Amino acid sequence: MKKEEILAKSRMEKTDEGILNAENKGMHYGVIAFSAVFIFIVVINIISGISNYAPFAMFWAFLAAEAYPRYCFAKDKGYLWKTILSAIASLLFLLLYFIETVD
Repeated sequence: MKKEEILAKSRMEKTDEGILNAENKGMHYGVIAFSAVFIFIVVINIISGISNYAPFAMFWAFLAAEAYPRYCFAKDKGYLWKTILSAIASLLFLLLYFIETVD
């Protein structure tokens, strides 16, 4: 492809790299904030003697949801395993939370 064809194709996609960069930074800071709040809640629950089933269910669900698009893009089996195992862990912690709450 010639330079002009590449530029024309890029302009037709209407993808703003500034917006993509901002979204990536937002995701990065979101993961940091999620991790900090998760750790805080887990520590407080341990000190208070409260189970951590609910926060761990959310944590593993987050990891599964984060790994799945990476697998779809890269077709790396490691991401597939991360998705499957994280989803299973999330469901198990959710089940434990449900059992604890219902009793």
